[in-house]
Amino acid sequence: MSYPKRTAALASVAALAGSAVLMAAPAARAEVVNVNYQCKTPIGDKSAVSPIDIKGVESGGGYKITMSWQKGVSSSPVDLGKGAMNPSATIRLGGADSGTMNVTGPANQATVPANTPIKINDLTGTYTPKKSGKVTFTAGVLTIKALGTTTTCTPTNSPGASLNLDVTAASGSSGGTGSDSDSDGDSAAPLPQTGPEDSAIALGTLGGTVLLAGAAGTLWLTRRNQAARVRR
Repeated sequence: MSYPKRTAALASVAALAGSAVLMAAPAARAEVVNVNYQCKTPIGDKSAVSPIDIKGVESGGGYKITMSWQKGVSSSPVDLGKGAMNPSATIRLGGADSGTMNVTGPANQATVPANTPIKINDLTGTYTPKKSGKVTFTAGVLTIKALGTTTTCTPTNSPGASLNLDVTAASGSSGGTGSDSDSDGDSAAPLPQTGPEDSAIALGTLGGTVLLAGAAGTLWLTRRNQAARVRR
């Protein structure tokens, strides 16, 4: 093979490796979903509709899940002073996993006036998959604790998933499920990073090996041709 042809071949290998890196990136799809909450409050039943957004990013040994409310839900007949309200929620898992996970957040940082929709701060939690595949995250029950009372708000319109996330379990197997809310004590199992960085390293190593092999072959052929000319 001539030198220009060898160069073109090696360039093709590098280009293919780069394409494989892009295809190996994990896929995630998020959308804002309207959730119709029916709330059981100390002063009676209330209802409210709020768009819910759920996002997930790799973090340490799992995925950091963030749940956001774009509108307020429920209300209080009296002012809620700073730090008086503590929210939490569940997220239903589907697809390759099942069950629920918990998300929590800080207390209200400012006074919530009486008879106004209560704005929930972003709630977060850590999801640790035990099964590889596409997992869906759907809004579950919202719980608001304030002034010694508890309000629970339950979705009643069967909302769709706010997040679809491709995940890889630590073992890479297809068995077992779990989240940070599991009671079996396995939620702290370490999850190796499986995102594009690892894929890039692995494919980069492969590409480097191919390139080195090609360079070594070229050097060997060059030295062989030089030796043949000297013998003549």
